[in-house]
Amino acid sequence: MSRHAPRDIREVIREEPLMHRHILKAVAAGPLTVPEIAAAIGYPSEEVLFWVMGMRRYGKLTESKEPTDEGFFTYEAVGGGVSS
Repeated sequence: MSRHAPRDIREVIREEPLMHRHILKAVAAGPLTVPEIAAAIGYPSEEVLFWVMGMRRYGKLTESKEPTDEGFFTYEAVGGGVSS
């Protein structure tokens, strides 16, 4: 199993505004967990987590009330999704 070294967190955070559209497209069909969003957009879950938390903070995503059976919360677009 080969894993790449994690990128500098500053680089990941700097990309957040660029990732909003990709994440909103991923959740357009329905709520997804962070690992599911990561698989859909092709980025590591560790990076997607930062972007999703930022989008949640700024009111672009909302979190489910209860976690899935695996312990993950799902996220969905607020107000219709992809418009930005």
